[in-house]
Amino acid sequence: GIPFLGICYGFQLSVVEYSRHVLGLEDAHTTECDPDTPHPVIDLLPEQRGVDELGGTMRLGSHPIVVKPGTLAHSLYGSELIYERHRHRWEVNPRYWDRLEEAGVVFSGWSPDGRRKEIMELPDHPFFLATQFHPEFKSRPWRPSPPYYGFIKAALERRLGAGRS
Repeated sequence: GIPFLGICYGFQLSVVEYSRHVLGLEDAHTTECDPDTPHPVIDLLPEQRGVDELGGTMRLGSHPIVVKPGTLAHSLYGSELIYERHRHRWEVNPRYWDRLEEAGVVFSGWSPDGRRKEIMELPDHPFFLATQFHPEFKSRPWRPSPPYYGFIKAALERRLGAGRS
């Protein structure tokens, strides 16, 4: 498989895609795009409901994330607790967590209080990682973000390996 890295909306659309094509929920969507979807797999953060003035009111800044040992995310970060920066109003709807996990999704990162899923993986895929946060916000030229480093490395390995017999 082709290496995949989804960031923020890419994380959310990964959940939508998986819900539609693996869970069979053809009408699954984010309520940002379809407020009337029968399967709101991505929904507004509870604290955002009723917020009318949108400037600076979203989930912003650095937040702690618990990383599950034995996962791709853990191998990239080398830690069970990381801090990454966020900029969003939407999240994986908790009503769908169990169904997604039973179908093969691994949520390898979550908020310390367990209320939010932060990292998604597909363990049967060579490199599939999606994050609700923005790892590029902390990336530097000589200290690249672990998800980006892992993604580029996986893409290079795939490319170089494709030419070998």
